Amino acid sequence: MRILGLDYGSRTVGAAVTDPLGLCAHGLEIIRRKEEGHLRGTLRRIEELICEYGAEAIVLGYPLNMDGTAGERAHLTEAFKETLERRTGLPVYLCDERLTTLEAEDIMLERGIRREDFHEHVDRIAAAVILEDWLNNDENSKLYR
Repeated sequence: MRILGLDYGSRTVGAAVTDPLGLCAHGLEIIRRKEEGHLRGTLRRIEELICEYGAEAIVLGYPLNMDGTAGERAHLTEAFKETLERRTGLPVYLCDERLTTLEAEDIMLERGIRREDFHEHVDRIAAAVILEDWLNNDENSKLYR
């Protein structure tokens, strides 16, 4: 079973997918848009990825504040979750994404990616980190194994 992971931002969505067994994640791409509210092309590309990889669920990064509260960005993510569920018919699970961008930056530094080039990779890698975090949670692993 494959699961699609998404890191939803104001102008980008990082995408990752699990291997066919649903054991590990790898980054796919960054879906870019010009403005926050223009989601038609983004949703179309997500649907294409679902079909291409045969994804049966989506894990969506949930940007909570450091104190665990939900701010404006979290509320926008909740609305995006509802849109994804309606449009794809797949279950969408929220996964706390605090510090995933820092983890993605550490990964890029370890792999020798220059800081000037981070913007080309960070959202895709963060999506993979979010998906890996979700997979490594025992409660979530019971859902699909």
